[in-house]
Amino acid sequence: MTPKKPSLPRRFRVQGTDGIRREVRPSTDPSLKGLSPLQSFLDQGVMTEEFMERYVYAHVISLIRDRQLKRGDSCVVGWDPRDTRGKYTGAVVRGIRKAGINALVLGVVPTPLVPMVMLYKQAGAAFMVTASHNPKDQNGIKTFLAYRGMKLLPENDITLTGSLLSLDSIRSKPLKGKRIDKRQEALDLFRRFSLDEVNSWSREVSFQDILLVVDPARGSLTGIAAEVFKKAGFGKVIELNNRLNGDVNLRSGVADLEGYKIISRDMTVKGSGLFARHPAILKLFELGRKHKSKLRTGKLRLSGAVFDADGDRFYRLDYHPDKDCLLVLSGDETAYLQAEYLMKRDPRKYKGAVYINTVESDLNTSRAVERLGFKPQLSPVGDKWVLLRIALLIIETRLKGFRGAKAVVLKKRLARLKQSESLNVSALQKLEAQIDQARIGDGEFRDFPFAVGSEETGHNITLGWMKEGAVDEGLPVFCGNGLKSALNTFAASQFLLAGKPVAKYYAHLEKPFAPGFKGTRYVYYIHQEKFGNGSAIWRRVRKCILKAGRERGYRGRVMPFREDKDMLYIALTSPKGSQAGVFVRNSGTENKISVNLRGAKGDASALKAIGEQAVRILFAALKNQDNPHYKIELDLLSQIASQPLQETQVAGSAQRVLMEMAKQKLVQPSAKGWRLTPLGSWYIDSTPE
Repeated sequence: MTPKKPSLPRRFRVQGTDGIRREVRPSTDPSLKGLSPLQSFLDQGVMTEEFMERYVYAHVISLIRDRQLKRGDSCVVGWDPRDTRGKYTGAVVRGIRKAGINALVLGVVPTPLVPMVMLYKQAGAAFMVTASHNPKDQNGIKTFLAYRGMKLLPENDITLTGSLLSLDSIRSKPLKGKRIDKRQEALDLFRRFSLDEVNSWSREVSFQDILLVVDPARGSLTGIAAEVFKKAGFGKVIELNNRLNGDVNLRSGVADLEGYKIISRDMTVKGSGLFARHPAILKLFELGRKHKSKLRTGKLRLSGAVFDADGDRFYRLDYHPDKDCLLVLSGDETAYLQAEYLMKRDPRKYKGAVYINTVESDLNTSRAVERLGFKPQLSPVGDKWVLLRIALLIIETRLKGFRGAKAVVLKKRLARLKQSESLNVSALQKLEAQIDQARIGDGEFRDFPFAVGSEETGHNITLGWMKEGAVDEGLPVFCGNGLKSALNTFAASQFLLAGKPVAKYYAHLEKPFAPGFKGTRYVYYIHQEKFGNGSAIWRRVRKCILKAGRERGYRGRVMPFREDKDMLYIALTSPKGSQAGVFVRNSGTENKISVNLRGAKGDASALKAIGEQAVRILFAALKNQDNPHYKIELDLLSQIASQPLQETQVAGSAQRVLMEMAKQKLVQPSAKGWRLTPLGSWYIDSTPE
């Protein structure tokens, strides 16, 4: 008997901020008995290998239907190393092949290499099987389109979802497409790309004085990043967290660094420190103590390059010898250093160029880059929105200076596209095809008025060039690339700070620009569907934030974002006239919601109080009592309420939950073990039996 297809909203989308991610279980798992792959996903929030196969098949079939692909064409597929048995990656390859398309298989590679190979080979689409910074019990799929390597926009999501929901069983479909191994060719391409001086920015700098600790998070850049750093000329490279055993992001990677500006030695104390079991951080402190005299004279620099499991995000760490701490440079600081380098290196080219960052960034970032001479643009969370703005800028650049009746028509179409509520990559592709037909110049990318695209979480984009391939003069590449960002950030600091006194060197790294206040509060294991534009909880949180702001003298207004209508963004003006923002949004990559606080340093106290009120509403209203992790959370809280809990007493899924409890500020470490915070005490007291 065929399972009944679910009744869902007309414009329902299964995708999140960046593709699709969920906890994974095999279709044979007893907890999923009697459920179809679609029911497992919609009802249980779980992806099976059958669901992933259907998802990819549905996308490829929709591209064939739209004449973006034809039988016998190719799609590229790569993955991070969390799926050690290949159950889920194999399913993705089968989905491509069952649709009659050849699968160009790259194996374990960093995410940016997947769209690069797609463009290089002129393939019709690409898939990266990864859950990025998420724990190893989750997996997902990032999807890239042939048009400039863009990711799916909302209308593309809706088309894919419709195709997925209308599918009949594909279990018995034959494998019509071929599986073609392109791994070595792809890795060679990535090494050449990374070491090209145009892409690494290394032409005028030396990395010889840098002792570098590389943390690939047991992920896709394991071995690859360290090799590139060595060939780029770093003095010494030490790689840690490099066991490819599936334990991606475990006590490693960028996600654990989010929200920290400084890591002190106290934070590494055994038994009580948040980073007491993080090998890369411990190694940096060990080396800092060993080489302190050379570090103090400036003869040596001790840094860390930290990535996530799929290699598209990068954070930088620097040991400060006088403060005996690690400086943490997030996406804001690394992107700013890159922008500062570009402007100093070539002010004529970059004066007025666009710098794009998302609402997660420090509000002072935009002001700082504007003072450098850039034109800042703000986007919603997600690099797909940064890529959209780049694509629109490309079209705008090509049309600039074009005259005549045809130009007027095309410029009007671009203006409508910018204001459209229907965001679809196909519309961009169609407009640029019309520009091609009009034989308008390609926009000369070497003079393209774009500098940096940035996400605070470490996802940075700068223009790169693949020198070989279908186009003789090279292919322009726009994608989040953790290794390129790392090379560019180190090149920037070496160029900008060469010859500076040691104190000024570390002062600039610690504060490349005058920072404001950033705070983020999380609530995990929730009913995400209950928070959306106009919902009861959405309205309640909006009222709470506006009221709490008024009580502290702030004027507030709701700012809509057409790309992300379900994000609640409230702009606040302080009594002194400073600007602040509070925005609440569901994560598109994990089962959580965040309350994000941004403003000037002087706004910190008020914003924290406003955020505390909002987050308590979300704890009370959104927690999903049927979620198994919620139940583990309550059990751990009950244990900790009785007596401090040692991390060594926790195993399996409870380890993950404990770390996420810390991110929610429900617990904190102490010399005797994990203890409840005031919020944790409130939460356990207010939770019904």
